Amino acid sequence: MLEPINISLDTLNLGTLAPMVIAIIGALSILLTDLFNKDKHKSLYVILVVLFLIFDLFTLLAFSGDERGVFDLMLLDGIAILSQCIIIGGSILFILLGLSKLRFQDFRYAEYFALYLFAVAGFQFMVSSDSLILIFVGLETASLALYTMIAMHNRMVSIEAAVKYFTMGALAAAFFVFGSMIFYGITGSLELAQIAQVLTQEGFLSHENYANYVLVLVGFVFMFAAIGFKLSLFPYHVWVPDVYQGSTSAMAGFLSVVPKMAGFVVALRFFEIFIHANDPIIQTMLYVTVILTITVPNLIALQQKDIKRMLAYSSISNAGMAMAAIVIGTQQATSALFLYWILFTITNFGAFGMLWMNRGKEYNDYSSPYAFRKFSGLAKISPFTASILAMFLFALTGLPPFALFWGKMYLVASAVNAGQIALAIIIVLNSVIAAYYYLRPISYMFLRDPEEGSKTKFMENGSLPMKSAVGFAVFLTLISIFLIDPLLNIITFYVSNAGF
Repeated sequence: MLEPINISLDTLNLGTLAPMVIAIIGALSILLTDLFNKDKHKSLYVILVVLFLIFDLFTLLAFSGDERGVFDLMLLDGIAILSQCIIIGGSILFILLGLSKLRFQDFRYAEYFALYLFAVAGFQFMVSSDSLILIFVGLETASLALYTMIAMHNRMVSIEAAVKYFTMGALAAAFFVFGSMIFYGITGSLELAQIAQVLTQEGFLSHENYANYVLVLVGFVFMFAAIGFKLSLFPYHVWVPDVYQGSTSAMAGFLSVVPKMAGFVVALRFFEIFIHANDPIIQTMLYVTVILTITVPNLIALQQKDIKRMLAYSSISNAGMAMAAIVIGTQQATSALFLYWILFTITNFGAFGMLWMNRGKEYNDYSSPYAFRKFSGLAKISPFTASILAMFLFALTGLPPFALFWGKMYLVASAVNAGQIALAIIIVLNSVIAAYYYLRPISYMFLRDPEEGSKTKFMENGSLPMKSAVGFAVFLTLISIFLIDPLLNIITFYVSNAGF
């Protein structure tokens, strides 16, 4: 007869679950509030989301127990805490764009805000575990919420975007499960720490042990495709421009930042195993993918005539640059990844926030409401609006002294210090290419006259809270030089306390 297993609450260390539970309770609270009060204004739900996310953040930062919990499924190490802070901070910024002056279809539903919190909880689960099962559960929870939120904008292009995202996401989920199954078959575990232990055994990945090596390679390819989809790495990036164009600017900005932070942490934990194993085939695959992800979308962005699509390709290229830090594989590079993504979050929030405030209720030409020509002569119509949008585009270019310059500089420095001179040169060259397409919309705003007969209204959708949030991003972008050292100290502290 089997002996019963006695489990105490202390050994489960449920404190590791607390931040995600708060987000889930917040989502359920919003649904219950809507159940009893149907006519509440959307601003109530935005404030509820912000309050729960702030509570979530404080609970996370107050955590001081053992990093392992819930049968060793949870891993709340330095990387998990740091990435959750970025996820929650980015989510607070982007939900403030829900306080738009015009009432759009998606913001009329309390379910939109509940799904937002479910998505955040899913991303938190992804970064707080090294178990492939829990990572998959978090990934699917977040993805299903995002598909629905995109479709809730209730326009043909939004529904089309949601269907494309869902179809590609389902394929990526299948790849993830299949890859996990192969690694479980080879190593007998779904925990990355134990998988690493088996794979790094002497001779396990040698070319003489041919059957094992081929299986590991197949498993890696499937996992790489799944993670590549979430991070929009080349060639899995094809869904991004259409999905961003079909989403609202607020949702497109969120998609460009928060889900990718969760994806980077999964990539960091997973690829770490193979980068340190020094396998030439896998390293070549990673290296080539990173170079193509940085370069190809940059070249495509040169052909774009719509700011939103241009920013979509730009975010793919930026994801490639951040992915380069993972391929470099040093502690300095890992710190560079987080610094880069924090600064990218601020500048991208500003750029998409400005587009969202310039969004009108109706567009005759809905397919391209953000075409460059619609911003012609903006400096003459509204010099302040033109200057702020131009500043964010300069910041994304990586021009000093704006925020992203320092992130790129630190990333290039980590590549040079690791002896990856070619990669550093490719990052610099691509920053130069990017400067051209970022400057194109600026030339339309400052060097052209307004279109004759154009009835485009600017800042029509901007409410005071939204303007304040974007103003905060402007302030951070301008004073970023003073934030780099304190940020790096915090990042280095958490990275050095990582669980791998």
